[in-house]
Order: sequence, then C-alpha cells, then structure tokens
Amino acid sequence: MFIIETYGTAVLFCIVTMICWGSWANTQKLAAGSWRFELFYWDYVLGIVGLALISALTLGSLGEGGRSFLADVQQADPANISSALWGGVLFNAANILLGAAIAIAGMSVAFPVGIGLALVIGVVVNYLNAPVGSAGLLFGGMALIVVAILLNAIAYRRTSSAGSGLSTKGLALSVVAGCLMGLFYGYVAQSMFPNFEQPEPGKLSPYTAVVFFALSILVSNFLFNTLLMRRPFVGAPVSYTDYFRGSARDHLTGVLGGMVWCLGMLFSILASDKAGPAISYGLGQGATVVAALWGIYVWKEFRDAPKGVSGLLNGMLLCYIVGIGLLIVAR
Repeated sequence: MFIIETYGTAVLFCIVTMICWGSWANTQKLAAGSWRFELFYWDYVLGIVGLALISALTLGSLGEGGRSFLADVQQADPANISSALWGGVLFNAANILLGAAIAIAGMSVAFPVGIGLALVIGVVVNYLNAPVGSAGLLFGGMALIVVAILLNAIAYRRTSSAGSGLSTKGLALSVVAGCLMGLFYGYVAQSMFPNFEQPEPGKLSPYTAVVFFALSILVSNFLFNTLLMRRPFVGAPVSYTDYFRGSARDHLTGVLGGMVWCLGMLFSILASDKAGPAISYGLGQGATVVAALWGIYVWKEFRDAPKGVSGLLNGMLLCYIVGIGLLIVAR
C-alpha cells in the first residue's frame, strides 16, 4: 500500500486535510437554496463511502510497504473492526449535528465552536493513547484554541442578541457535535497497526480502517438521518420520496462534499504514522480556520453583526492560527 516516509510530508498531508475538512461544507451551502440538509446528507455519506472504497482498491493495494487491502480484510480481528465501526457511528452522530448547526448558524459559528471543541477533546484523547510530541506545546496550543472558541461564541451571542434573527440552537448543536466529534478519531486509530511499514496480525491498515469507518457511517445513517428527516431541527419533515425528486446537480453536490471530506480523513490517517495521531488530528482540525474564513469573508455570515464583533472574530482567528502553529512545532 502507499505510505508516506517523512514528517514534512505528513505535515503537508495535514494541510490538505485542513483544506478538505474546512471546505466540504461549501457544497452544503451551495445546495441549501434548493435542497434540504437532511437530503443533502445522504449523498454526502455516499461520497464518503465511494472514495473510501476507491482509495482502498488503488492506493491501498499498490506498493511494497504495509499490507494490501483485500489481504488485510481477510486477517482482520473482529475487535479491531468493531473499533473502526464504532468510530464511524460516533462521527456520524457528531457530523449530522454539525451539519444541522451549519444550516442554522453558518460555517463561521458551527466550525469554530464545534470543531474547535472536538480538536481539544481529540488531541487530549489521542495524546493519552499515543503520547507523541511536546505536551507543553500541545496543551499550550489547546489553551489558545479554547480562547478562540469562547471569542467566537461571544461574537455569535452578541449578533444574536442584536436582533439579527440568529438562533442559539445552532450554538447548542455545535457544542454537542464537538463533544462527540472529539472521540471518534481515537477509535479509528486504535484499530490500526501504528507503524504502517510493519503490519501487525489482526490490526487494520489505514485504508481498511477508513473503509469500515465509512461503511459504519452509511449503516448508522439509516437511523440518525431517518430520525432527523422525520423530526428536523428546522423546517417541515421530509421523506425518502423527496430525496428521489432531487436534480442531478443536487445529488452530485452532496457526493462531492463527502468525497472531499473523506480525502481529508484518509490524508489525516496516513499522516498519523509519522506525526502521531494527536498532532495529525489536531492539525487537520485547523479546518476551523479555513471554514471560518469561508463563512466570514465569502458567505458573509456576520454581515449584520453589531460594532465590535469584527474584532472578536479577528481575535478568534489569531488565537486559532497561533494555537495550530504550536501543534506543528510540538513534534
């Protein structure tokens, strides 16, 4: 299978992850005018599964290092498969709430609060499982990211209280999504052999782990998204009949969003071999800055904010950037 060789390449892969994870929600924003989030999310999940399988049958089956995808599946221990599957369930529960928060509050709120909280929880969990890097720098970066989350929440509350029509429901959903999102990556990491060049019996390769993770998202979506379709946070219920009424553009936009996110996940997993799970996950969650930039400056989600909010948002971005910089040098 294809694996990376150096820490520098791992950081590059983390940057790609950052861009992918921070940009996929643009496809949801593009589809929002004619396509409900609950319907969009089905295509998004199909995009994740599709890219996971394609990568496993290509990059995961080529090269001399590690173990090829099909051989890896045949020797996999059920306990490790279960770990990857459980990671998919946790991710899907978190991500569907994050998507609902984006639909309500926008990218510039849902990502800094939800993903920022996930970053803090995820780095701590992954560092405890595999303590790679300077603890002082890692947790110093985490402290700055906590400050950034608080600044963003304050900015959102001020905008909401100014009568802009914003709902605190989006903020609450972001917090719940972040708490769940911070846990999923550790389960996927535990299912894999830590040194990708030296496969261990029963453990999964990164490509196999991502495939089981993706399939778990698909299966759990029949529960989570069906409930959301029947009892949406905003708007009237939708049905499966509505899904099949969508245009080709609607469906392809969702699939593209899922594939972009899955590419980021795969690159993050591959980078964890050289960077360590805590640093790889933490750098990938720098997607928060990317998403906030999209939301603030492209989608202009704070266009009606009162005086002083722009300073809070700029402070939030600065704290995130410095915090992520500390993660980079932690190794």
